[in-house]
Amino acid sequence: MTSEKKGSIAVLTSGGDSPGMNAAVRAVVRTALDKGVEVYIIYEGYQGMVDGGDRIVKADWESVGGILHRGGTVIGTARCMEFKTREGRLTAARNLLQHNINNLIIIGGDGSLTGAHIFRQEWLSLLVELMEKGEISNEIAQNHQELNIVGMVGSIDNDMFGTDMTIGADTALHRITEAIDAITSTAASHKRAFVIEVMGRHCGYLALMGAIAGGADWVLIPESPPDVDNWEDRMCEVMQLGRNAGRRDIIVVMAEGAQDQNGRHISSDEVKKILEERLGADTRVTILGHVQRGGAPTAFDRNLGTMMGCAAVDEILAAKADSEPMLIGIRGNRITRTPLMQCVEETQAVAKAIAAQQYDKAMDLRGGSFKEAFRIFRTLVRAFPHQLKEGQRPLRLAVMNAGGPAPGMNTAIRAAVRLGLDKGHTMLGIENGFGGFIAGEIKEMDWMSVAGLASMGGAELGTNRKVPKGSDLYAIARNIEKFKIDGLLIVGGWTGYEAANLMYNERDNYPAFNIPFICLPATINNNLPGSELSIGADTALNNIVWAVDKIKQSAVASRRCFVVEVMGRNCGYLALMSGLATGAERVYMHEEGVTLKDLQVDLHSLISGFKHGKRLALIMRNEGSNSFYTTSFMSALFSEESRDVFDVRQAILGHLQQGGDPSPFDRIQATELASKCIDFLIQESNSEEIPRGAFVGLYGSKTQFFEFDRFPRMIEREFHRPKRQWWMELRPIAKIMSQPGPTPGSTE
Repeated sequence: MTSEKKGSIAVLTSGGDSPGMNAAVRAVVRTALDKGVEVYIIYEGYQGMVDGGDRIVKADWESVGGILHRGGTVIGTARCMEFKTREGRLTAARNLLQHNINNLIIIGGDGSLTGAHIFRQEWLSLLVELMEKGEISNEIAQNHQELNIVGMVGSIDNDMFGTDMTIGADTALHRITEAIDAITSTAASHKRAFVIEVMGRHCGYLALMGAIAGGADWVLIPESPPDVDNWEDRMCEVMQLGRNAGRRDIIVVMAEGAQDQNGRHISSDEVKKILEERLGADTRVTILGHVQRGGAPTAFDRNLGTMMGCAAVDEILAAKADSEPMLIGIRGNRITRTPLMQCVEETQAVAKAIAAQQYDKAMDLRGGSFKEAFRIFRTLVRAFPHQLKEGQRPLRLAVMNAGGPAPGMNTAIRAAVRLGLDKGHTMLGIENGFGGFIAGEIKEMDWMSVAGLASMGGAELGTNRKVPKGSDLYAIARNIEKFKIDGLLIVGGWTGYEAANLMYNERDNYPAFNIPFICLPATINNNLPGSELSIGADTALNNIVWAVDKIKQSAVASRRCFVVEVMGRNCGYLALMSGLATGAERVYMHEEGVTLKDLQVDLHSLISGFKHGKRLALIMRNEGSNSFYTTSFMSALFSEESRDVFDVRQAILGHLQQGGDPSPFDRIQATELASKCIDFLIQESNSEEIPRGAFVGLYGSKTQFFEFDRFPRMIEREFHRPKRQWWMELRPIAKIMSQPGPTPGSTE
């Protein structure tokens, strides 16, 4: 598609800034140039469109270099009252047409996108008026009859219909979770209470998910105010019971738009006063404010912005006459396209429902996963579990880890234990993986035995990579009978799945194995079947990006190339996704292999780039990409052949990828999957059919269960990875983003 036929593309950011906007701008510019289309950057949002002149600048490949890791928006955003008037929009139209622009990609909130829709509706009448005034020719008007618009949502609130996540929300949640973690330690030290206020005037996403991830004691959100008039008494009752049980800290998280059932605003100072007067608690208020939207974006927001930016260009180039403006979103790791104004109207409907005190409707509009997360949270914050309901059969359910340690294992164990106890069942903890199972290292767990685990990295129950065999199976069967285990939850990676599959296949020989068991995916390698994202992989990815950002700062000062080795064994997920998030020039992974020709081509590209002013280069290498062409070999080869054009260093990140506290995503997903697993075990235990052995995970946009008879058909056993790896679909995007850029004048 040539620019003459389609017109040029312009990209702008509008409304409040959000981390990841720069990644989206970068992706728009580079994808458009890769397709041979002229692209312009509009600085300062709609104000720049109205001002024109040097606020509308033609972009080249290097215009968006070095911005991927930066927070905010480097092209600026500003309020523009003029654009809200027809006269202002007339001026904006003239300024666009001067640059052959009739394709707009807008990154902003619902207000910004609504303004774009109004602009599009008026476009033809604006053209007529500009012709009558002699400000544009008839030819220009005829060649630009349509204004094509595509939107992306840049908002930390995650309040937009049509997408699971908005650009910036994940980063904001990281800031909130880090703050809660830090505050919790000082609160426990002094036996204090803290009220933490986060953003969200009409949306409780950040408050609710921050509370789940941070292990808070109470949450206040606008969509679901406390359901009793004396909510203050109920909140304080729960807090006091928690203190009686030994808890030293009290953490209340609230959205800035929190209100009661009557629509009256609840302030953080009011909550502070309640805790002081009714509990005698030494209470502090922390209002996180704009720190939530600042700083470098997370790996997720960088990759989300990149994926959306590429899709936005494809969408706008495919637009036909009278095509409806679309919003680019994401559902279950897949980019989606939804009519723009439908998304805006549905989003505004939530605020209207809250204002009308129709809270059930507001929660329904937020979606099933939001409602389920709220239900789970209300259970987890109880001081003591509910009693077993009359007529229910009490069960003895065991939980364990298996495989390498993964951040989020503790979170999953905590959620499983508390949710199981709250349903009236006995929860058992198996220590040290299958080795502990064989040795009978099994203990009963109570409500407070998992206190504080929500935010903790590692695996407090212990874990190892042992796969039972021979007499081990008899020992496991004996311990199942000895401890009267009715169901088993295995939180872990490949060896956990292998062991569970073995138990499944040995049911005829060991009748004790005829209990329901379920595997919850937890490995940084993200190499398990039936789940597109494993617990721990997001934390590892952010650890890599955090380290590489620092490496790049070192490299840029010295004209240096870094070869960075990341974990993953024979699965290239961490390599590809971290390469996409850090702007790596090349990613080597086992799925594609490495040849000497690849190395030669990449070497020549690096030499050419550094000779033409390049200051740094980054090569990401999956540890299993090639057994001969190792990280040391690649570094030595590039160093020897670079002929003093650039320096070469290697960085093997090692186990820092597995360490640290789990990311908010890993905590939230571990909690939600653990809830599904406990429900599965209870349901299967009460079924008259033979209990199933299964594994669970996020598959597409839903949580799905797969029985172990499907396990062999879903894997490449030799390489310890699933046959279907959704993230490989992102390889073309990574290649576009990392290439040197088209030669000037080229349309390739």
